[in-house]
Amino acid sequence: MSRWFNIAGPCNPEKHYTISATSRLPDLSMLIEQESYFVLHAPRQTGKTTAMLALAQQLTDTGRYAAVMVSVEVGSAFNHDPSAAELAILGTWQNTIEDNLPPELQPPNWVYNAPGQRIGENLRAWSRAINRPLVLFIDEIDSLQDQTLISVLRQLREGYRSRPENFPSSVGLIGLRDVRDYKVASGGSDRLNTSSPFNIKVTSITLRNFNAVEVQELYQQHTEDTGQIFTPEATATAFDLTQGQPWLVNALAKEVVEKMVKDKSIAITKEHILQAKEILIARQDTHLDSLAERLREPRIKAIIEPMLAGLELGDIPNDDIQFVIDLGLCKMHPQGGLTIANPIYREVLPRVLTVTPMASLPIIAPTWLTPEGELNIDALLAAFLKFWRQHGEPLLGSTGYHEIAPHIVLMAFLHRVVNGGGVLEREYAIGSDRMDLCLRYKGVTLGIELKVWREKKRDPQAEGIEQLESYLGRLGLDFGWLFVFDRRKNALPMEERLSTQVVLTENQRRITVIRA
Repeated sequence: MSRWFNIAGPCNPEKHYTISATSRLPDLSMLIEQESYFVLHAPRQTGKTTAMLALAQQLTDTGRYAAVMVSVEVGSAFNHDPSAAELAILGTWQNTIEDNLPPELQPPNWVYNAPGQRIGENLRAWSRAINRPLVLFIDEIDSLQDQTLISVLRQLREGYRSRPENFPSSVGLIGLRDVRDYKVASGGSDRLNTSSPFNIKVTSITLRNFNAVEVQELYQQHTEDTGQIFTPEATATAFDLTQGQPWLVNALAKEVVEKMVKDKSIAITKEHILQAKEILIARQDTHLDSLAERLREPRIKAIIEPMLAGLELGDIPNDDIQFVIDLGLCKMHPQGGLTIANPIYREVLPRVLTVTPMASLPIIAPTWLTPEGELNIDALLAAFLKFWRQHGEPLLGSTGYHEIAPHIVLMAFLHRVVNGGGVLEREYAIGSDRMDLCLRYKGVTLGIELKVWREKKRDPQAEGIEQLESYLGRLGLDFGWLFVFDRRKNALPMEERLSTQVVLTENQRRITVIRA
């Protein structure tokens, strides 16, 4: 049976193209050898579960350990009732252990004595009953909250001193984030802020993304199985767009080989990968959808909003910056500074924020198209000015991201323009005080710069023209639009400030300045 690119659940090498996840965790074997308790955290869909299932199997197969991966996710339904959570957790553990370990390594029948001690008590009995050290990987640990979470962590800490004869010799807690960021107040943002009550952990490790060579290896497996080639440019583009994020790497390839290019004699090109990227972003599969959900969280909004606006971050706690990195939304750039984790997320985040304004937009007749279906830029500007005059002010209130409300409404309008016939690309970065948009529609490319005139700041037009010039230079264009949105309290009414003027730069570029 042929294998496929997997985008749901753990990878099975017999069914899926897969890169050994344990090769991305080189220190784990040593930690287990040293009877360590540790935390493994990484964003969703990076291969944590696949890695730990494979490692558990390898450890058991050596004949030296009894190793198994279990989950505590069922306990999250009982975050206010630790006793009920224990029963639910032990029930699912029993099934998992029966499915994954031979009878001689399975625990005696669970006992259900004192609430708050059942997990520790049963792990103790199991460790004593078998003739190998027990290694336990506990998945979805951060789905637990409040007293339930603290109870489980305390039981593990309590038994730690008795390892390896009377308690698991090594335990790994697997989740999205480090222990100190686990929630301990129901639904709130209160966090442990400390490793205690799991202060026995030796280290926290994270599962890195694929590197460029591993992306090539993964795609090469498809070539070996089917004969269908990924060109070097296609593979390089996939890596550039995803920065090796495993779910995205698989999702791009799956879209191409299963939907777009079913004929295995046709090679996969860079253009196919770029097209697949647009489809993924437009479709917003579960993985991208769950990222989008995160944008509502105040801690995340406090970081993403200034990034989109090009502002400095301000007084953001280190923990919150670590949190967006742990979630895989952002990364530290090698040259310093926080940046969005990969180009696909860079597209998804602002696009998600335009959903509500898009839904609020009135029906707009596409007066910007010529009879031949080409884009007429002058007609597009006239249509925008008319739209902004009628609907601009009310729409600015339709987004929770007030700092970048004008950006979001303008993007919503431009998405309506490119719908089906073109693409809208964005560039933004902390401290740049700008957002650049590039609208491509058939043969037309339009470079756009967005600036906001904020309270107690000077008119940003001159700086905006200079920045737009360099952007147009990169795009190879000799004309563009500069939007200056006046967000000062004493700004003139919309009717009076809405204006356009054409500026010819020293380099002979025609820049239309739109004040709104």
